[in-house]
Amino acid sequence: MVRRMGVFGGAFDPPHAAHVALAQAAVAQLQLDELRIIPTGQAWHKTRPLSPAFHRVAMVELAFTEVPRVVVDPRETLRSGPTYTVDTLRDLKTHWPQAELYLIMGEDQAHALPSWREWQEIVRLAIICVAERENTTGFKPGFVAPVALESRFRKLYLPAMPISATDIRAQISAQECVVPLVFEAVARYIDQHHLYQTI
Repeated sequence: MVRRMGVFGGAFDPPHAAHVALAQAAVAQLQLDELRIIPTGQAWHKTRPLSPAFHRVAMVELAFTEVPRVVVDPRETLRSGPTYTVDTLRDLKTHWPQAELYLIMGEDQAHALPSWREWQEIVRLAIICVAERENTTGFKPGFVAPVALESRFRKLYLPAMPISATDIRAQISAQECVVPLVFEAVARYIDQHHLYQTI
């Protein structure tokens, strides 16, 4: 039996309801045996410093605890130097050579994929699964896979969920309540550890 392994990486700073909805959609629509949630280590593409990795891993464990078949995988946070997706996929293939990898990402990431290190190798190692949110404006063009690589791309369907970690951090800094944008356990953790008090 080929193991269907999903790979969902991100800063998760903090993890929020749209992240969890995407994980649930991926497990159901791709019929995954396992979905690895992988918090980013040192993000090469982020202009702002991320919260310490141990906080982000702890919040991810709280946020995804009710999602079936999820495994929180801290491997990128344990790696020194910038984090690159291609290295993570190679590492997973080394440990599970027979697994079929499904890399989960949003449309914005999919549009940026050609700027990622060794992006064509990423497409060779994993099937790219792009979350297509319901478009309520009619203006935003959806992601279209390169014709030559169409067989390596899948679409995931999600309801419109206008939630962003940037906005959540701003609301926390302004001392506003962010439940249900983040789950109560995550909100409590943020409060206990005084995260995002200033931006």
